[in-house]
Amino acid sequence: MKTKRIFKLLLRDKLGLIGIAILAFFIAVAIFSPQLLHYDPMEQHYAESGELKKMEPPSSEHLLGTTRMGRDVYSQVIAGTRVALFVGFASALMVTIIGTVIALIAGYFGGWVDDLLMRATDIVYGIPFLPFAMIMVAVLGPSIWNIIIAIVLISWRTTTRVIRSEVLTIKNRTFIQAAKLNGAGPFRIIFRHIAPNIIPLALVFGSLAMGTAIVTEASVSFLGYGDPLLISWGKILFDAYVAHAITEAWWWVIPPGLAITLLVMSGFFVSRSLEEILNPRLSR
Repeated sequence: MKTKRIFKLLLRDKLGLIGIAILAFFIAVAIFSPQLLHYDPMEQHYAESGELKKMEPPSSEHLLGTTRMGRDVYSQVIAGTRVALFVGFASALMVTIIGTVIALIAGYFGGWVDDLLMRATDIVYGIPFLPFAMIMVAVLGPSIWNIIIAIVLISWRTTTRVIRSEVLTIKNRTFIQAAKLNGAGPFRIIFRHIAPNIIPLALVFGSLAMGTAIVTEASVSFLGYGDPLLISWGKILFDAYVAHAITEAWWWVIPPGLAITLLVMSGFFVSRSLEEILNPRLSR
C-alpha cells in the first residue's frame, strides 16, 4: 500500500516527475559521458588551412560551436556534468550527515550542549557564503575537494536549525520516555529511536543542499577560483567571460548556464516531491 501511495503522489506531482526526469537525464549523461564525447574537451581544432577554429558557431562537426581556443563546447559541457553531480551529491551527503548529527545532539541533550552548538550555528550564519568559499579556496588552493569542504562548512547550518526543532518535539513523546525507562542510553535513543523519525526531513534538506552546492561551485569557478585541471560548467562560463564572449558567442554561454539552471531546478522539484511523499499531512 505504501508503494502504491508513493506512486500515486508522484503521478499527481508533475513538478516532482519533471525534477526526477531531469536529474535522471544528467545522471545518464554523466555515466555515459565517455561514449557521448565527440572530442577531448581540451583538444584544439584546426581547419584544413591550418587556421585555428576559434569562436565558430554550431555546426554538424561541432554541435555547440567552439571556444576562443578552438575547443569543442559540446564536449566541455558533457565533461562538466560529472563535476557538477559529484560536487552536488558529495556536498549534499556531508551537509545532511553533519547537520543532522549536530541537530540530534543539540536537541536531545539541551542545556549547555544545545546552547554551545546553537551559538556555533549562529556564528556560521554570520559568515558570508560565497566570500568564505573564495577565501578558503584561495588559501588552500584551487581544488574540487577544497570547494566541497568550503560548501559543507557553511551549508550545514540550515539543516541543523530545522531538524533541531523537530528533535525537540520528538524527544518528549511517549515512546522516547518508554525507551528511557527500559534503560536505553542517550546515544541509543538518539540514533535508534529519534533519527529514523527525522530522516524524511533530512532528505528534503539534502536535495536542497545539492542545488546550493552546484550553484556555489559554478560561482567559485566563474570567479576564477575553480580547479584549473577540471572542466566544470562554471569554468566554461569563466573562460567565455575572459574571452569577452558573453554577449557575442551565445553557443558558448547558454549551454552551461542552462545546464546549471536545469540541474538546480531538478533538486528543488525533487525536494518538493519528497516533502509531500514523506509528510502525509501535506499530501492531504
